[in-house]
Amino acid sequence: MRTIDPAKHAARRQHIVDAACELFATQGFERTTTAQICKAAGMSSGNVFHYFPNKRAIFIALLQGDKEEKSERLARATAGADPWTALLDVVQFLAAPAAEPLTPPLVMEAMLQAHRDPELAELLGQDSTDEHTVITELLTKAAAAGQIDPGLDPGHTASWIMALIASMYTSAATEPSFDPAGQLPTLLLIVRRFLRGGPEEQHRKPAPDTSTAAR
Repeated sequence: MRTIDPAKHAARRQHIVDAACELFATQGFERTTTAQICKAAGMSSGNVFHYFPNKRAIFIALLQGDKEEKSERLARATAGADPWTALLDVVQFLAAPAAEPLTPPLVMEAMLQAHRDPELAELLGQDSTDEHTVITELLTKAAAAGQIDPGLDPGHTASWIMALIASMYTSAATEPSFDPAGQLPTLLLIVRRFLRGGPEEQHRKPAPDTSTAAR
């Protein structure tokens, strides 16, 4: 019986996924054919189907490609000693891929396909739940540490932060002039001011009174 080299097997799978990535991003899932994927990968259909049962499996593998890295990054964030710094790191980590040319259209395509594919919708929904849980936990810890406005509801606030992150991807995919890398600092600034607005307002020194009466 032929022995399978796990490293070679994983490398071949990744090669197929990489070859399919640009096709899915530029043409969409429906218009991309298995023949096109085979051609892009430089492999026969029989060889490709040795690693993936169908086109859908390749698409799912592409969307889940960074799952392990993301899980590790989120776990480190919740274990850190400084929830405020960890929170900003998570926001940047989740938003930064919007600057990669193929990622925003892939995200949009995944959202479209999720409406037709319950299993894919469940996978994406679980990813979103995991992110929301981590952000909520960091917000709760940061509020307890006096680092953010304690009046904010952690769960609701996490939803708004995720909406801001999502807007980076939708804007990058639909607005040609939108520069995700250039807008990332603005996103982080908005998050900082949103979360710390209360305490900052309380500690801000009053402006000097230059009225005639004050003189």
